[in-house]
Amino acid sequence: QLQLVESGGGLVQPGGSLRLSCAASGFTLDKYAIGWFRQAPGKEREGVSCISSRDGTTYYADSVKGRFTISRDNAKNTVYLQMNSLKPEDTAVYYCAADGMGWGSLEVGYEYDYWGQGTQVTVSS
Repeated sequence: QLQLVESGGGLVQPGGSLRLSCAASGFTLDKYAIGWFRQAPGKEREGVSCISSRDGTTYYADSVKGRFTISRDNAKNTVYLQMNSLKPEDTAVYYCAADGMGWGSLEVGYEYDYWGQGTQVTVSS
């Protein structure tokens, strides 16, 4: 069964850090671009970050630039999202998605091949 599984979410205080993981089963991630998206209650899903598998280029939404870092470990078949200096407005369900074309995009309408089930991140004191 081909699937993506996110983990690493939880409750953290403002200013704290979390590292999200996106692990693949049934396929290898090294040929896939990976995007991270999030959706807060009552809001539309938004792109957070993505990493291309073609040239390793990374992209970030302006709201997380300088605070979040996306990386991949092909040996572990996992992509990470390191989130530092977290703010209450980062609270959302975070999803990862895999694009077999290798480019990825922060656009919500982009056709990713696989999506994970999401992991909750709550930033609150």
